[in-house]
Amino acid sequence: MIDFKEEIVKLLANKIENLTEEEIRNSIETPPNYEMGDYAFPVFSLAKVYRKNPAIIAAEIAESIESEYFEKVESQSAYINFFVNKEKLSSEVLNEAHNRQGNFGKVNIGEGRNVIVEYSSPNIAKPFHIGHIRTTIIGDAIKRIYDFLGYNTISINHLGDYGTQFGLLIVAIRKWGDIKVIEENPISELLKLYVKINAEMEEDPTLLEDSRKAFTALENGGKEETELWQWIRDVSLKEFNKVYDMLDIHYDSYAGESFYSDKMPAIVERLKSSGALTESEGAQIVDLEKYDLPPSLIIKSDGSTIYITRDLAAAKYRHDTYKPYKNIYVVGSQQILHFKQLKAVLKEMGYDWADEIVHVAFGMVSLEDGTLSTRKGRVVYLEDVLNKAKEKVEEILTAREEDKGIKIENKEELSAQVGIGAVKFQELFNQRIKDYVFDWEKTLSFEGETGPYVQYVHARISSLLEKGNFSLNNKYDPSLLTKEEEINILRLLYKFTDIVIDAHEKYEPYFVTRYTVELAKEFNKYYNSTQILIEDELLKNTRLMLCYAVKTVIKEGLNLIGVEAPEKM
Repeated sequence: MIDFKEEIVKLLANKIENLTEEEIRNSIETPPNYEMGDYAFPVFSLAKVYRKNPAIIAAEIAESIESEYFEKVESQSAYINFFVNKEKLSSEVLNEAHNRQGNFGKVNIGEGRNVIVEYSSPNIAKPFHIGHIRTTIIGDAIKRIYDFLGYNTISINHLGDYGTQFGLLIVAIRKWGDIKVIEENPISELLKLYVKINAEMEEDPTLLEDSRKAFTALENGGKEETELWQWIRDVSLKEFNKVYDMLDIHYDSYAGESFYSDKMPAIVERLKSSGALTESEGAQIVDLEKYDLPPSLIIKSDGSTIYITRDLAAAKYRHDTYKPYKNIYVVGSQQILHFKQLKAVLKEMGYDWADEIVHVAFGMVSLEDGTLSTRKGRVVYLEDVLNKAKEKVEEILTAREEDKGIKIENKEELSAQVGIGAVKFQELFNQRIKDYVFDWEKTLSFEGETGPYVQYVHARISSLLEKGNFSLNNKYDPSLLTKEEEINILRLLYKFTDIVIDAHEKYEPYFVTRYTVELAKEFNKYYNSTQILIEDELLKNTRLMLCYAVKTVIKEGLNLIGVEAPEKM
C-alpha cells in the first residue's frame, strides 16, 4: 500500500533543508481528530533557523505543497496538516484486501532475523494454575505478532524441571507413592506427595538428608533417580499439554532448567577467568555496584548453583545456537531485578551481545471469587478456568436455542472458541504491566469491549457476505465509498500494519486487542446507518468488499492474540 507518511517525509525533505528525513519522520504526529487532518507536522524547531513565527513558517510551507496523495495541505497554528486523498485511500485498502486476502497488511520487516520468545515455563510436578495465564497468553501473542512481521521466531517453554524439590519428590514417591494412582491424576497426586514430605520433614529431619542424597544421585546420573525424574517430567508435560492444546499454543523447544545443568561449569569457569567472580562469606558472587545493582549470587556457600547460574548458561546456549536479534523473556514484574542482574553479569563476562536480552514484565491476575479451586482449595487450575468458560458459553448458547427455537451447529466447538477466546481477549485487553481482576460476567459478555463481541461482529459480516453473494471476482469501484462511516473504516483498516508494528516494538499485544474492538465498533455504526444489500450492483459489491476487508482484518487481529474467529454464532 502507499505509505502516506513516507510521502510526507519526501515532500517536507524537499522544503526543509535543516532536518534529515529521519528527523522529519519522527516528528510527524497523528492529530486528535480527522478534522485536523490525517497527519500533522509541527514546525516549532524551525523558528530559530528561519527567524520567523512558527505559524508563519507552517503557512508558507503548507501553501507551497501540492501532491496527488493529499486532498489538501493546511496550516493551523504551528502545524502543517495533511488530509489524505480519500479515493486513493479507498483504492489502496480495497485492493489490498482483494489481492492479498488473508495476508492483509503483512510486512517482512523481520526477514532474516531470529527472535526467541520464552513464555509459560511452569514447574513440573506442580499445578498449571491461573497465575500462569499471563506469561502463557502474552508470550504467545508476542510470538504471533513477530511471526506476522516476518521474523523467524523460536518459542521456548523453559520448564522448571531441576532443583532440590525433585529429590524431595523422589523420596516421597519411594516412601508413599503408587505409580498407578499418580498416573490417573499426576499433578494433583504429585502435589499431595510434595506437601506430605514437607510436613513430615518437620517431624523427621532425616527426610531432608535423604532428599539431598537423592538429588545428588540425580545430578550424577543415577539410573533409578534419572528414570523416576524423567517419568515425573513426562507425566507432568502430558498434563500441561492438555491446557496448551485447549489454548492452541505450541512450542519449538521444551528445554528446561535441567537441559543446562551440564553447561553451568563452563559459565562458572568463564566468570572466574574474567575476574568477575569474588568470594563473600563462603559464597561466590559477582559485584554489580557499577551497574547500581546488588551483587549477584552465583554459587552458594555449600557449592550448589542457583537459578541465575542456569539462566546464564541458557542465555549463552541460545546466543550460540540461534544468533538471535532478540531473546525475549515473558516473565512477571517480580523478576525485574533478576533480569537486570542477568544482563549485567553477562556484560561482566565480556559478552557484547547481552543487550539482546529483553525482559517483558507483566502484573498480577486475581479472581473475583473463590468458586474455582482444586480439591484442596489452595490453587485455581488454569484448565478449570478454561473448562468453566466453555461451560458458561454453552449455557448461554443453549438458552438462546430454547429462546429462539433454533439449533446451533457445532455448539460444543463454538463454546470452546468463544469461551477460551473470551479468556484470552480479557487477558490481553489492558496494558500487560497492570494488575487485573478476572471478571466472569465482563469476560463472557456479547456486548461491550469483549472477545465475544468482536467474534460476533466477524460472524455477522460472514452472514452478510453470504446473503449478498459476495465474491472476490465481483467488480467494485473504490471511488464510490464516500460516506463518513466508510472513510472512517478505511482509515482504521489502513492503520492495521502500524498498530501491529507498534505492538511488536513495545511488546504490547493489547494494542491489537483494542484495535479489533475499535474496528468492530466502527463497523457496527456503519451497519446500522447504511443499507449495504441494495439494488445498485456495483455499489453493493463495493460496500461488500469493504465488509470483506473488515472481516479479514478482524480475523487477522484475533489470530494475532490467539483467538479464533467463528463464521457463525
